Amino acid sequence: MIIVKKWVSNIVTTILFLTLISTAFVVISSKASGGEPSVMGYQLKTVLSGSMEPGIQTGSIIAIKPGGDMTRFKKGDVLTFKESEDKLITHRVLEVKGTGENTQYITKGDNNDAADLSPVLAANVVGEYNGFTIPYIGYLLNTAQSKMGSALLLILPGILLLLYSAVTIWKAIKEVEVPKETTTTSN
Repeated sequence: MIIVKKWVSNIVTTILFLTLISTAFVVISSKASGGEPSVMGYQLKTVLSGSMEPGIQTGSIIAIKPGGDMTRFKKGDVLTFKESEDKLITHRVLEVKGTGENTQYITKGDNNDAADLSPVLAANVVGEYNGFTIPYIGYLLNTAQSKMGSALLLILPGILLLLYSAVTIWKAIKEVEVPKETTTTSN
């Protein structure tokens, strides 16, 4: 029974510590880059709509490969592009029109009934979706982008780790306490 408790304790400690380290990495890298974090050359983007469901769920994070020749895409590729200065969209290419600098993509969300109203200029493409997605983590990543959220995400795992350590130390001290000796008197 004691061995099981030690294993559970070690596992919980490891999970809390890894959560603290990974959260710190995500928050620091996103603040340093001035945008969403980048991991091994891929940018992580948050999906905030259901237009690509069921393949990409709302609240997921996706990895996109930025850069390169933005005129290289073909029918069936999934692109992330700027609809406006502050809005990114990830949709599938239905049709390619034009060549070179005049390349335009007709796109559509997999869950949408019709193609997007405006064609996407190759110059507005940010990157290509590579199929990597983690559901629901995007909500956490989106929170990390705010000042209050990033502070909370850095502090909360640390507080949890400290509280768990305090409880563990308190239990250990309680087990080690030496019972008080009773004195006997002789007549």
